[in-house]
Amino acid sequence: MRAVGAEETAPATYPWVIQAEGLRVRAGRRMAVDGLDLAVGTGVHGVLGPNGAGKTTLVRSLATVLRPADGTLTLLGQTVNGRLDLRELRRQIGYLPQEFGFYRRFTVREFVEYLAWLKEMPRRELPGAVQRAIDRVGLTDRADDRMKTLSGGMVRRAGIAQAIVNDPRILLLDEPTAGLDPDQRLDFRALLRDLATDTCVLVCTHLVEDVVAACTDVLLMDEGRLVFRGLPADLEAAGGERDGGDSPAERGYSNILRQHRESAR
Repeated sequence: MRAVGAEETAPATYPWVIQAEGLRVRAGRRMAVDGLDLAVGTGVHGVLGPNGAGKTTLVRSLATVLRPADGTLTLLGQTVNGRLDLRELRRQIGYLPQEFGFYRRFTVREFVEYLAWLKEMPRRELPGAVQRAIDRVGLTDRADDRMKTLSGGMVRRAGIAQAIVNDPRILLLDEPTAGLDPDQRLDFRALLRDLATDTCVLVCTHLVEDVVAACTDVLLMDEGRLVFRGLPADLEAAGGERDGGDSPAERGYSNILRQHRESAR
């Protein structure tokens, strides 16, 4: 297992793009993220974990939707705790929630442009930025179709387009491949590899194989804490033939969770 914070690359102006120390975040009455330590730079970081592990709550706190209950959270060199004005920081963040709403009569282009406007992008940049985002997710031929006519997978791709339209420094994707067919998932992985050179991307997903194929490293959460961090190869090496799963990565995932839970008893 590689130590958290080991040998990462990040912009020279601050040591990490995202840094959390003792982070605690509530989801309703429950402390869904409980004492999490994390430091990540540029690259694609896959966040795995069972239902209720705290993945979505973590992403919502990184998107500044939820405020930390305790601990320290620093994004792009700025401490988030207690800040009243987060507008400048939010302009540098792209966020795809697990579920998102939209005006059904909007076209794809209008939807992405509206979100770009909400991110306070300069008006003169909007047409080009919107078209580039739509092209990157493979919706060029559907750009002027209404959102209500799209399949679930196409809506998800439109959601990814709005998340990347502002060329964010931090990109947060919660279950981004839900509803995508196999070819679209391959295209999405290629997009992640393209983004990895100058963006800090966190991908929360239940699909272990997507993480292994596209991510720089793997973060495994359980009960609000980080219980493993390593390369995809480390995850694959952590399992054995007797562990549950259909692939080396899934068996490694199962074994790590089992060992963590046994040691916590």
